[in-house]
Amino acid sequence: MNGFKTFVLMTGLMALFLFVGRVLGGHQGMAIAFIFALVMNVGSYWFSDRLILAMHRAREATPQEEPHLFRSVQKLALAGNMPMPRIYVIESASPNAFATGRSVNHAAVAATRGILDLLSPVELEAVVAHELSHIRHLDMLIGTIAAVLAGTIMMIADMARWAAMLGGYSNRDDDRGVNPLGFILLAVLAPLAAMLVQLMISRSREFGADEGAAALTGNPMALARALRKIEAAALGEPLETASPATAHMYIINPFDREGWLRNLFSTHPSTARRIARLEAIQEGKIRPSA
Repeated sequence: MNGFKTFVLMTGLMALFLFVGRVLGGHQGMAIAFIFALVMNVGSYWFSDRLILAMHRAREATPQEEPHLFRSVQKLALAGNMPMPRIYVIESASPNAFATGRSVNHAAVAATRGILDLLSPVELEAVVAHELSHIRHLDMLIGTIAAVLAGTIMMIADMARWAAMLGGYSNRDDDRGVNPLGFILLAVLAPLAAMLVQLMISRSREFGADEGAAALTGNPMALARALRKIEAAALGEPLETASPATAHMYIINPFDREGWLRNLFSTHPSTARRIARLEAIQEGKIRPSA
């Protein structure tokens, strides 16, 4: 299923570039956009994890630097019969974590300094189990490609806004100016498309990863406590390196704020709902899947 979603995202990226190429440069623009889309698809599959880690200024950590984190990852990877992912640390006081990579054998877990300082060893282990569950189900491949796609869409929206203000570019096929209304529509619709891409893949993944963490650790309430702590601390400590394009990758959305539209447009289910499900697992009302 995740392989199909990857195909859909890459096909969507190709279609988007062809459309933008047609708006900006006619048939010649479409040809250039087709080549660019091929490069983007190959790059998003093979190199998107490096790009995401670089965007967040994450540095690869050693066992000597982060012994507690390494022990947690090593223990849970062994329990889950998984290869040991690479471990990265983001030097930010805001507590959060995410997983990235194209496969179980090419994966990485990134944690902020804030989450390492905030959580107890048992709670940190639960967060690590959540991220390893994403890796096991190849969620991070979908999430990473979606982050690149969302970031590209937002870049296109910025280009369209500038083009609309400048009156559009010249279409070399017929030397007539392009209607600025096309750029305005692109500028408005592109961010909505980026948001829909994130919403399409995010919410069910978080419930699944929470259940996987509960099954792997046998302690669903440790993750519930961790989620409660992370959300409370993150509200008062913004993550400087975060981007709306990558918000869906985190264990807690770094941009979520309370409000009546939160549940409709958030890339994550509410923390209260996630905790309620974990409590149901603890009480035996839900059987978690690994």
